[in-house]
Amino acid sequence: MIQMKKAFYIAKKDIKEYYLKPPTISWGILFPLAFALTFVIRSRGDIHELAPGLISLALFFGTTSMASASIVFERRIGAFERLLLYPASYLDIALGKVLSSFLFGTISSIATIFLLIPLLKLKPLSIPLLIASIFSSTFLFASFGVLLAFVSRDPFNAMTIFNSVRFPMIFLSGIFIPLTRLPPPLRAISLLLPLTYSVEAIKYSVIGTCYLINPLIPFSLILILSLLFIFIIKQLIERSVP
Repeated sequence: MIQMKKAFYIAKKDIKEYYLKPPTISWGILFPLAFALTFVIRSRGDIHELAPGLISLALFFGTTSMASASIVFERRIGAFERLLLYPASYLDIALGKVLSSFLFGTISSIATIFLLIPLLKLKPLSIPLLIASIFSSTFLFASFGVLLAFVSRDPFNAMTIFNSVRFPMIFLSGIFIPLTRLPPPLRAISLLLPLTYSVEAIKYSVIGTCYLINPLIPFSLILILSLLFIFIIKQLIERSVP
């Protein structure tokens, strides 16, 4: 409980200083919405098949975009080094950064999803399962976004690394091209991407089908990957200390 309290105060600081700004809020909501609407308008196939991927896309961009921006900014101005002086463990800091990204991503992404669902005329097969998929996916993307922000030692190159990883994932995770239509080598790569398991979990909760044999697999892997990313973030923070 003490650890979670420290993480909460770190998240509270990040949200107040970085996230609750008009440009941040508009970017977190409008960009994924505009991106999704583009494909809705252009799509000529079954929009219900495309809908789970669009929801995952909104979660993915709405959560990861600001995670990188806040951490890159902190590292650039030296504020992150001051954070390391706080009476908090490296795991507390990792959890706090993920939590702030998760809270912002939840707010921005759900706002986008509430606009998409009426437009797509969706009737999810299981609303509780869809809610669980959204929250677990948002937490996964928060930890993934924070991890990418710490991978680059040079803050100026962080966004380059970020986009070079995110954009290929969009086309290899079953959002627009079903996994069954991908060549076997690309299908193997898709199974290594966290976005794939969000798409599969949301697809199962919306239309009742998924590519993976057991629908419990994507939900289990979302949890495992989230915990793994947080552990790696903690290790990277520890290694960043001189």
